[in-house]
Amino acid sequence: MDNPRLDYLRDKVKKLPLNPGIYIMKDKKGQIIYIGKAKALKNRVSSYFRSVDKHTPKVYRMVENVWDFEYIVTSSEFEALVLECSFIKQHSPKYNILLKDDKGYHYIRIGNGEYGKITASHQPQKDGARYLGPYLSGYVVNQTVDEVNKAFLLPTCTRNFPQDIGKQRPCLNFHIKQCMAPCSGKISAEEYAEALEEAVNFLKGSGSNIQKVLTEKMMQASENLQFEKAARYRDRIRAIQGLNENQKVVSIRYEEEDVIALVQSSIKCCAVVLQFRDYRLVDKEYFMLDEMAEFSDAAFFGNEEGKQDQIMENVLKELRTQFVLSYYNMKNSVPKAVVLDGESSCAEELEKYLCKKAGRNVQLLLPQKGDQMKLLQMAKENASQQIAEQTKRTSREISALDELARLLGLHQIPNYIEAYDISNIGNQTIVAGMVVFEGGRPLKGAYRKFSVRSVVGKPDDYASMREVITRRLERYSQHKEEGVGFGRLPDLILLDGGKGHVATVKPIVQQMGFDIPIFGMAKDDRHRTRTIATEDGELSVSSFHAAFDMLINIQDEVHRFSITYSRSKHQNRAMDSVLRSVEGIGEKRAKNLFLRFRTLKAMEAATLEQLEETPSMTHLTALNLYQALHSKEK
Repeated sequence: MDNPRLDYLRDKVKKLPLNPGIYIMKDKKGQIIYIGKAKALKNRVSSYFRSVDKHTPKVYRMVENVWDFEYIVTSSEFEALVLECSFIKQHSPKYNILLKDDKGYHYIRIGNGEYGKITASHQPQKDGARYLGPYLSGYVVNQTVDEVNKAFLLPTCTRNFPQDIGKQRPCLNFHIKQCMAPCSGKISAEEYAEALEEAVNFLKGSGSNIQKVLTEKMMQASENLQFEKAARYRDRIRAIQGLNENQKVVSIRYEEEDVIALVQSSIKCCAVVLQFRDYRLVDKEYFMLDEMAEFSDAAFFGNEEGKQDQIMENVLKELRTQFVLSYYNMKNSVPKAVVLDGESSCAEELEKYLCKKAGRNVQLLLPQKGDQMKLLQMAKENASQQIAEQTKRTSREISALDELARLLGLHQIPNYIEAYDISNIGNQTIVAGMVVFEGGRPLKGAYRKFSVRSVVGKPDDYASMREVITRRLERYSQHKEEGVGFGRLPDLILLDGGKGHVATVKPIVQQMGFDIPIFGMAKDDRHRTRTIATEDGELSVSSFHAAFDMLINIQDEVHRFSITYSRSKHQNRAMDSVLRSVEGIGEKRAKNLFLRFRTLKAMEAATLEQLEETPSMTHLTALNLYQALHSKEK
């Protein structure tokens, strides 16, 4: 194939995620020549650039002209389908038409008459019906028609109304609340026409207004004691809400808006802008903000360690402000609403600038929940993926660390995290494990084990944790010139425990002159992370899905590491006790036996000959050991 960019394209494909989304192929001039959707972007796009000689002639010609590609990640395959359809309608790419073969266009048909139905159609007919379209994806049309009919309880059967009213009993769809059953004769033509128009308006993008109207009608019907009618409105509202959950690329609050999110890793910051026009996502732009490092260095230089959090917060606000100003300075127009993922350094002045630039009112929004927050999450996911491509981390890891920083109120990404857990078996074996996660991944070379020395007798988790953290930070003073292992301070300390652990450890860390965020990982009855513990209470993790998964991984890993060390130490103590009770076994022979068998159980399973084969062992000493090991069997 005569495409000099194939190696570049194949290399770029390796960085794609396995998420659903759409991909946008461009030619050398930057023109969009093909748009497709995928259940797994990496798998689908890679298929174009391998075994290219086996492609059909039309696909071969398209690949031959691909100079670069972009993509947008979505949260479901259905979203990808809807987004693909929307983008193809806007851009009419050359090869989407050439590669369609016999698929053609698809329409949504709204039947005429008193009891019109909503159906899928291949071509509009001159039959008096209304048609929405065209759409290039038949799957999108069929699934949309199916879901809208269910949401608005419209019939999908072959019965003709009003001719067939009262002739047969309602079918199963009525009993499972997926049809209002006009066949029963209980639904007037006016009520049916109302539901049909609401469905059509929903298809045109007026979902939020319809919910408000339906809610008002439900309350009115309830006040008039029309409970069956109120129940139908209630079911319709619930169905629409469920439909909206899966179509955030279709229906938004404002006719036009930009959704802007900044995601940062320890070394990169990316801004993503999702552009919505006519209630549809029409484009995505991203910008790598390498100035982040410069801002950070300048801000931290010469400042006290304890003030860094506040400085970092101001840096982010300023960076967000500068990005919005720069972005709209190079644009010819400003949408009616701009959605931001956090505060800016001068929100009032920024809003005035946008209004002046647009020549009308522009709303600057900072949502905390609801549909707009879901759009921000979508923008963040795309920004995380862009950073992941450049840092060789997964978008899930980038998202998890970004979410964790927001959850804990940190003003810099906790790239280097240390987690601690105390484990004890009886009163004699009290140990602790320290695990390290860097960039969201375990850094096993930095793991450390501690044998607790100051706690004697009854186990005391608080006292044990105080000793371990104190020893760890004292080692920092000894090794800080090395900059690795104990010579590196963590961005965050997590303790396996509740607010009592945090309240016990935090004063010690502060007294030693360190400003390190400290939180606990509180567990439920099944030893799973339930909440994040602070000195004053707990923080819910449930809405931060990526951070929640990472916290569970950290907690599981530190628990595994500490309990493994505890069991090993307990077994060694038991083995040492047995060996030292045997005549003829001193320190050297005990060490050789430990190196050969490792555990007391393995030693008990050994034969007399195997014991005797251990370096420095004699026949008599081996016999004494064998008898001691098996004396309890008699």
